Amino acid sequence: MAKDVPRAASLPPTPDPSTPRAARAGGGEPAALYRLMAWLSPAYPVGAFSYSGGLEWAVEAGDIRDAESLRRWLAVIIAEGGGFCDAAFFVHAYRSVAEPDEAGLRTVAELAAAFAPSKERHLETTQQGDAFIKATQAAWACAALDRLTGAWAGPVAYPVAVGVASAGHGIALEPALHAYLHAVTANLISAGVRLVPLGQTDGQRVLAALEPVVAGAAERALTTPLDQIGSAAFRADLASLRHETQYTRLFRS
Repeated sequence: MAKDVPRAASLPPTPDPSTPRAARAGGGEPAALYRLMAWLSPAYPVGAFSYSGGLEWAVEAGDIRDAESLRRWLAVIIAEGGGFCDAAFFVHAYRSVAEPDEAGLRTVAELAAAFAPSKERHLETTQQGDAFIKATQAAWACAALDRLTGAWAGPVAYPVAVGVASAGHGIALEPALHAYLHAVTANLISAGVRLVPLGQTDGQRVLAALEPVVAGAAERALTTPLDQIGSAAFRADLASLRHETQYTRLFRS
């Protein structure tokens, strides 16, 4: 189990020269909030709605049967599994742009792409990452995303893409990280609501109950070195592997 460590203050972001001036003051500015809400909205064209992160198999296997079992499953993913790992990759990608550190940016992009435990999870994170880059460069272009694609020619994991864009637009690290984790959590709950199925109110109860879990994962991610990132959500990893051969499927993962 990871030891508790003092909370580290986030590094001040280095505004991208191409970023509109209104967005440079940090996470509290309306322009920065506007960008986060746009990028992490279910309407942003990254295809998040088509992935369940292995939840579809977990429902079929009986691991997830109701709102409480969904909450428990997601709490492990966010605190000890892929959710936490992605949060840490987000932080390191952001700081590699803010410092700046081109070699560090390449390292985190490569590691994040290689960290997926299954073919489907790799597809999930890299297709969303590449789609995020294309949509953001088309509508919210910034030089930081060009630096990312210049530093790393391979497929880009979703948290790396969002972290780089957030730093490039001068959005403060902590609110950007919390917004990213909220969006990922909400998308998984949406998949669970459709699969179990659950009511929309139950889905919101699960989201509310996971608030401290998300906050704890974000706090740990801010202080976790790149070489200490790791996952302990084995059942969730097995679910993503089992989903590859599941007979009937609604989701791509």
